[in-house]
Amino acid sequence: MFRARILAVAPLALVLLALSGCSVWDCTDKTAKRGKADVRVQVVNTEGRPLGVTAAVVDWRLEPHPQVPSEGDRVHFHFRFRFDGAEHSARVVDACAVDKKRVALGCQKVYSSQAFGPADDPLTGDDWLAVEHPEQVAGVLLIPNDQSYGGRTCGVDPKDGGGMHPPETPNRGDQL
Repeated sequence: MFRARILAVAPLALVLLALSGCSVWDCTDKTAKRGKADVRVQVVNTEGRPLGVTAAVVDWRLEPHPQVPSEGDRVHFHFRFRFDGAEHSARVVDACAVDKKRVALGCQKVYSSQAFGPADDPLTGDDWLAVEHPEQVAGVLLIPNDQSYGGRTCGVDPKDGGGMHPPETPNRGDQL
């Protein structure tokens, strides 16, 4: 009799869990498609919609980093963020040094909060990329996907995790 009551109540409990959003069977992680890398990009959210922010590589050159000149040349690049009517919230994009065929030689994240340049151009900043063969660098490209979203994954939080996440930062050798 007790077993029959449990079997009768179990479907109802599952329906209540599903309606309350507690269903762990619906948690799915999705990765956004990587946008096309370029020198100037419109930053997009995980659905690919523009956020009203433009990020651009202003210039780049090979030179030794002043703090570790003995390590040889690195890629020193300047970038600019422009907020086209958008809120000045933190935005993060990937910057990659590439060869002539647009193959990534080294990548890292660039934060809009790093852009605190001189008073006449306060949304500029600079950074350094270390690459194995600096002589192969033909340019620096930005990837438009906003990397600032740090949502929880299903593996970490099956109840509240899941959804669309930014693409992974490119690895050396990835075609951009």
